[in-house]
Amino acid sequence: MAMRISGLMSGMDTESIISQLVEAKRTKVNKAVKAQKSLKYKQDAWKTLNAQIKKLHTTALSNMRWEGSFVKKTTKVSNNNKVSVITGEMAMNGVHSLKVNQMAQSGNLTGGKLTRKDGEAVTGNTMLGELTGPTLAGQGLIVVENGTGENSRTPITMDETTTISDFVGALRSAGLNANFDESNGRIYVAAKASGTENDFNIRTYQNGEGMYDAASAANGLQMLQALGLDYSNSAKDSIEGMIDGVNLALDSGSALNGWTAELKIMADNLGFVDSNGKIRKDLTDDDYKNLAIQMLNGTSGVSDSGLKNWANQWLNRGQKLDASDAKITLDGVEYSSSKNTFEINGLTLMVNATTDPNETITITTEDDTDGIYDMIKNFFKEYNSLINQMDKLYNADSSKGYEPLLDEEKEAMSESEIEEWETKIKDSILRKDSSLNTIASEMKRIMMEGVNMAEEGEPKKMMYLSQFGINTLGYFIAAENEKNAYHIDGDSDDADTSGNADKLKSMIANDPDTVVKFFTTLSRTLYDRMTEVMAGTEYSSAYTAYDDKKMQLEYDEYTVKIKELEDKLADYEDKWYAKFAAMETAMAKMQQNASAVTALLGGGM
Repeated sequence: MAMRISGLMSGMDTESIISQLVEAKRTKVNKAVKAQKSLKYKQDAWKTLNAQIKKLHTTALSNMRWEGSFVKKTTKVSNNNKVSVITGEMAMNGVHSLKVNQMAQSGNLTGGKLTRKDGEAVTGNTMLGELTGPTLAGQGLIVVENGTGENSRTPITMDETTTISDFVGALRSAGLNANFDESNGRIYVAAKASGTENDFNIRTYQNGEGMYDAASAANGLQMLQALGLDYSNSAKDSIEGMIDGVNLALDSGSALNGWTAELKIMADNLGFVDSNGKIRKDLTDDDYKNLAIQMLNGTSGVSDSGLKNWANQWLNRGQKLDASDAKITLDGVEYSSSKNTFEINGLTLMVNATTDPNETITITTEDDTDGIYDMIKNFFKEYNSLINQMDKLYNADSSKGYEPLLDEEKEAMSESEIEEWETKIKDSILRKDSSLNTIASEMKRIMMEGVNMAEEGEPKKMMYLSQFGINTLGYFIAAENEKNAYHIDGDSDDADTSGNADKLKSMIANDPDTVVKFFTTLSRTLYDRMTEVMAGTEYSSAYTAYDDKKMQLEYDEYTVKIKELEDKLADYEDKWYAKFAAMETAMAKMQQNASAVTALLGGGM
């Protein structure tokens, strides 16, 4: 960089003079910067438009090329509250009868209400030995049977120091859903899936299971009873044995005493004796419940600890609801499923409730004419949106006299003025663009040319969109840049043509084969031509309707060019600073010489 000396000797404003000289030369740099900005606007506009073109090409248009897209079915159900249906492509037209005999459900176990011996509230940290119930001593073993298979059994070891949270965690590790609800004081257990194959059981070990130990099994049962999770018949078997003891004593004429007398008194109070004075053996679960309540709360009182223990076991026993499979009868054939969903011959049936004994649900599957109509309508909605945008961009007003703004130019303008200026340029950036014209013209041509419906070897038989009630509006009726958009006669969403007869819907219902052949052929022709136009070249990427590679190359070249011009401008500026510095140096020497002469002459006088 040249040495920069201000005009001390000459008195000239060298900074201002050089700035004006450099500014005159900056025109080339500014021109290149504006050209690059303009190219960036064009790239951005094309990226947005190309995304729309690609979307039409790869979705709606691509889908309509295939006959399978027109195979649409719909299913009506006479009772949607009890069954809903999803119609697959392979579903057959017809009327079906359905009965829902049973719903699938998962196995679940509700534990009895837990209490503590000391009367305090039961929490997750409460230990088994602190719970009301059997006296626990030693280690207990139980087994969780979850589903089927080799790994379906999980052993759980516990003792009187095991907490409720520990036990619940062990159940979860065994693959069950488990929770202790402190507010209700109960443990809840459930299978993770519905159906009999996913059901579970919680029980003690039995002989022949490898880890069997009689004491551990007995302790395990007592621990399940303390946890309110014994849903086996152990308590029932126990009281029935006691009842047998009472009846045997009566048969033998023996006097009743101890627990036999207490049990007979409570049975009499509840009416559980037969005409012979013996305790009935046909007691129901509710009878056993009432007997247990009488044992704990009856006026006669219960002194026998065995009876009290039994009463506690029965009242706090777990209630197990076994899992079940869903069962239906469809057209006279029975089906079962572990879930409440059935996939049968292209139909997915989701049952929500069982049918009444004399109820039959009717399922009707038929062609979905509305689905075909909506597919064609959606295609034209997307096509119109794209073609209108193309016409708007191609026919945009000229922005002659407008150039991209430099940063220093923006400083003199307001935000709204800048936005208005740049919008004017961007809106017209694709005006009369040749690439845009190529793809738009090809799309319009194919839509207007129609389709040859003749079979191979037959004379040409042309059909056109107009024969399906699909037309553009008149030139003087259509809005500006919407003259190439298509409207469907009878379309309730189209204010211009909703009052016309709906030819398209009528033809779909009465001559679906013609509709399918016409629109698949038209779509295939348009799809293939758009594929050709958007094919990748040395100037453009695949699926791109403009020369994106070429534009990016030009943009990069501008970056290099601008750098070179700025470097030259800097050299030019340095050159002028060097010249003025030399002039200032020369003037300084002249001043020194003049001062010396003056001093010499003055000294001679």
